Amino acid sequence: MSKKRRLFLVAGEVSGDTHGAALMRALPEAEFDLGGLGGPQMAKLSGEVEDWLDEAAVLGLWEVLKKYGYFRAKMEETVNRIRETKPDAIILIDYPGFNLRLAKRIRELGITTKLIYYISPQVWAWKKGRIKTMAELLDLMICIFPFEKPLYENSGLETVFSGHPLVDSLAKQRREDLTREADLVALLPGSREREVEALFPVMADAAVRMKQRHPELRFAASAVSERLAERMHAIANEVRLHPSCIEIGVGNVHDVMQRAAVGVVASGTATLEAAYFGLPYCLVYKVAWLTYVVGRAVVDIDFLGIVNVIANREVVRELLQGDATGEKIAVELDRLLSDENARESLQAELAKVIETLGEGGAHENAAKAIEKVLGIDI
Repeated sequence: MSKKRRLFLVAGEVSGDTHGAALMRALPEAEFDLGGLGGPQMAKLSGEVEDWLDEAAVLGLWEVLKKYGYFRAKMEETVNRIRETKPDAIILIDYPGFNLRLAKRIRELGITTKLIYYISPQVWAWKKGRIKTMAELLDLMICIFPFEKPLYENSGLETVFSGHPLVDSLAKQRREDLTREADLVALLPGSREREVEALFPVMADAAVRMKQRHPELRFAASAVSERLAERMHAIANEVRLHPSCIEIGVGNVHDVMQRAAVGVVASGTATLEAAYFGLPYCLVYKVAWLTYVVGRAVVDIDFLGIVNVIANREVVRELLQGDATGEKIAVELDRLLSDENARESLQAELAKVIETLGEGGAHENAAKAIEKVLGIDI
């Protein structure tokens, strides 16, 4: 019987823990021993995975700087664990701030362990120069967007497109019993509190404007918690959107995406989810002006929405910063509501984008790529 291969996985965010756990389940138990750093889902699958998510999942430069000492110590501790356990490969899952530094440290120490990155950091948006550095450090890149593959391959890095994990997870959320309601508009401000505070007021204002012109309209929103749902109700009251006009559920965002005729969606993963479910929508994004100015200075892409990035053109209307107003949102949603051809055309374009994300089995494809690079017959 052949000896098991040892893998050391590193994830530092909730999404990374989810993808890491799915990858662990896709790897044949008979072939691998698994350890590393991750979250509760990964730790549940292996006692050799440390759940460090409470410390690791920080947001913003200031939070990172405050914990600089912790991350520096954790880096050395992780390197020592790798030296002791001598894994056959290290699997880095997104989380570039820590993982790219870890890759560099591993190579500086002369450790020749295979370095595999799963779910590419979005260096194509903010630091394309890092692609060359990553090509020098890594043995394999497993990416989830089709346009990423040639970017890495052009730098000489072996790259595999696994497909996007959302295709698998959202297929389970599809409801055949739901149909689109012609008078229902989705208001989806995102899952974080700061997104709700920044975006739901303008969404609710758009609803008030639309209701004045189309009294028959109803609105639906979804919150990730009861507390945020209560805050959204309060915001709706502040702009005088009557409670009878809006339903605010908890944890039902995918149902809303499948029921609404049109919608407005905060920039982020939800825009890809909305595209998967065929919701005709516009995208909104609004942050502090300084954050926006600095972001535009370092981000080298023409579009913010990932659907538009994949298509390389504006499939979905983007209303950013000063354009993210109740009036402009209302105008765009009115356009989609009143023009059936525009809705159907947008749905067709969204379907084309989703087709490029693969047919499913992303984690299984990633597992096969890892086995192949390690010389395991599959």
